[in-house]
Amino acid sequence: MTRKPKILLIDDEEGLCRMLEAVLGDEGYAVRAFNRPVAAMADFAAGRYDLVITDIRMPEMTGIEVLQRVKDKDPGIPVIIITAHATVEMSIQAMRRGAYDMVTKPFEPDELLFRVKNALRQTELSSENQSLREEIAGRFRFDNIIGTSQRLHAVLDKVEKLAIRDTSILITGESGTGKELIAQAVHYNSPRKDKRFVAINCGALPESVLESELFGYKKGAFTGAAEDREGLLKAADGGTLFLDEVGNLPMNVQKTLLRFLQEQEFRRIGDTTPTKVNVRILSATNADLREGVKQGSFREDLYYRLNVVNIHLPALRERKADIPLLIDHFIHQQNEKFGTHIRGLSAEALEAATEFSWPGNVRQLRNVIEAAVAMEDGEYITLPVLAQFIEVEDTGPAERADDSDYTSALADFEVGYLKELLRKTQGNVEAAARRAGMNMATIYRKLKKYDLRKDDYL
Repeated sequence: MTRKPKILLIDDEEGLCRMLEAVLGDEGYAVRAFNRPVAAMADFAAGRYDLVITDIRMPEMTGIEVLQRVKDKDPGIPVIIITAHATVEMSIQAMRRGAYDMVTKPFEPDELLFRVKNALRQTELSSENQSLREEIAGRFRFDNIIGTSQRLHAVLDKVEKLAIRDTSILITGESGTGKELIAQAVHYNSPRKDKRFVAINCGALPESVLESELFGYKKGAFTGAAEDREGLLKAADGGTLFLDEVGNLPMNVQKTLLRFLQEQEFRRIGDTTPTKVNVRILSATNADLREGVKQGSFREDLYYRLNVVNIHLPALRERKADIPLLIDHFIHQQNEKFGTHIRGLSAEALEAATEFSWPGNVRQLRNVIEAAVAMEDGEYITLPVLAQFIEVEDTGPAERADDSDYTSALADFEVGYLKELLRKTQGNVEAAARRAGMNMATIYRKLKKYDLRKDDYL
C-alpha cells in the first residue's frame, strides 16, 4: 500500500481550516489540522510530516515564525504560506527564510491542490536524489573494494588520506586493475562527493573531438558548430574530472589543460571570454609518462601538475591472496543478477584460477567468472568449464593426488581470513559481510562450517 503524504495544516480560522482539511483529505492526503500554531509546533517533529501549510497572520505566532521553527527542526520540508495581505516585501522575507510557495486569499481549492502537488513532488525528487547520491557513494566506499592483501591495503590507506585533500592525483597501473574505481573512491569520499564525477577516455576520441569534448565550443567556431556547447570541464564544475589514459592527450590539448591547471580557467573553442571553474583533476595511465616526457610526446610541466601524488595499483598476479575473495564476490553478483545458485569453484578450478597470471587483471577475472557462471550446470564451477576461458595446466591424476593437502590449505586460509574479518568488525557479521563482499548467509555458513563463534570477537 502506498504511504499517504502527511500534511500539517495551521490556520486560526476554524471554517477555512475544516474546509482545507476536507479538500486535502479527499485527494488522499493525511492531514492534521491545528487552529493554534503553538500546539502545532509542539506536535511538529523532523520526519513526521511531508508538507506544512500555514496562515501568516495568527494571534499566537506569525506564519514567518512558524516557518523559522519548522526549518530549524527539518530544513528539507516544504512550507506553503497562506496570506490575505501579500506584499513584495513579505514574499521576499518568506522566500529568504525557506518558504516553498505563497497562496493569496481568496483562492480556489484547485489552485492550492496544484501547489501542494508541486511541493510534495519536490520533496520526492529531493529524497530520490539523496538516495541516489547515497547509493552511488555506497558503491565506492573503501570497504567495497575487495581484497585483504597488504599491497591493496597500502593503496586504500593512501586513497583515504588523499580523498579529503584537494590535490591532483595520477593513478598508474596495468589495464584492468581498477584505476577508475579508485578515482571514483577518491571523489565519493571527498568534500566534492555531492557534485559530479565526470570521466573521459583520452585515447578513445580523435584529437579534434577530444578538444571540443573537454573545453566545449561557441556557435560557429567551426563547420557543424550549430549551437554553443558546454565542455566536460564546465560540466564537472565543483566536482571531479577523471582523465583516463591521459598519456594519449595531443600536444595542443596538453597545452590548454596546463593553462587550466595553472589559472583554473579556459576558453571554449571560438570563444574570447575565459570560463572559470572549480574542478579537481584525477588522471590515470597504463603507460610510463616519464618515458613520454623523455621522448617529447608528453609535456614535462603538465606531468608534474598531474602527478602531484601518485597512486600505483598492483597487478592482480601481485596480490594473489585477493583472487578467492574476488571470485566469491563476482559469483555472488552473478547469482543475484540471474538467479543462479553457483556456490564457488571446485578445488582444482580455484587452484588454477589462483595460479593464472591474469594479464587482463580484475576486469578479465570478472568477465571470466560471468562467462563460467553462465556455462556451469552444477553447484561449483569446474576446471573443464574454467579452461574454456583461461589457459590451465593439464594435470593428470597422479599430479592431483594431493588434493586433500590443497583442500586443507584452503580451509586454513578461510579460517584465518574469517578470524581477521571478525576481529576487524568486532564480531559484527553484517559489517564483515559488507567488508568481504559476501552476503550474511555466506558468513554464517562458513562460521558454522569451521565451528567459529562471532561472540569470541566482541
